[in-house]
Amino acid sequence: MDSDATATALPDELPNSGGQLRRPASLVEDVYHRVRDDIMSLKIAPNARITVDSLARELGVSQTPIREALSMLEAAGLVRKQRFVGYCAAPTLNRKQFQDLYEVRLLLEPFAARRAAEKMSEPQLLELHQLTLHMDPDQANMSRGSYDLFADRDAEFHALIAQGGGNELIAQALARLHTHLHIFRLRFHPEITNEAYLEHSQIIGALRHRAPSDAEAAMRSHIEKSYERLVKCTQE
Repeated sequence: MDSDATATALPDELPNSGGQLRRPASLVEDVYHRVRDDIMSLKIAPNARITVDSLARELGVSQTPIREALSMLEAAGLVRKQRFVGYCAAPTLNRKQFQDLYEVRLLLEPFAARRAAEKMSEPQLLELHQLTLHMDPDQANMSRGSYDLFADRDAEFHALIAQGGGNELIAQALARLHTHLHIFRLRFHPEITNEAYLEHSQIIGALRHRAPSDAEAAMRSHIEKSYERLVKCTQE
């Protein structure tokens, strides 16, 4: 019997707070979140090789959930699979890549916000508002895990606005950039969450008042300020 079949026969258990993982019902998701947290916190350094065997030993699980989790991380842009090497953590953005990323954001997101002010339905606006209620910057700065959760919700915030604008190509293009996972990996600092929260409030205010020009300007200002906060963290 192979190792995967043996592991499948083990009873379901809750994960440990550290070290090996015991078998939960959603084992792949738990492996995904464990490795993702290590990448986001830079415990796994950018470009570092990630071996399936070593992760299987460290977490106490078979190779199958490790491989599935790494495939999910590859789709999320946090892991790359290289020929003859295997999986590696994605590199952090250098200065040029960071500037290119923000140029694309400035081209797409202000326009998407303008359209969202015109087209977003009331249920979509309510969903966006409820999301922001769960983006407490003070709580986000209590730990790396809560900070990463803020990053996820920040990504959802921007995705909802892009979707609300009604242009699927813009929404898909922004989703493929994996913007928030990369920029939140650059720096763990209260300035990012506190200022982003205030800027989000201005965007939502413009959307709820159905003010396209104000929504466009608020989004542009948010992206420009985000660039200023983080560009100093990139390397040439």
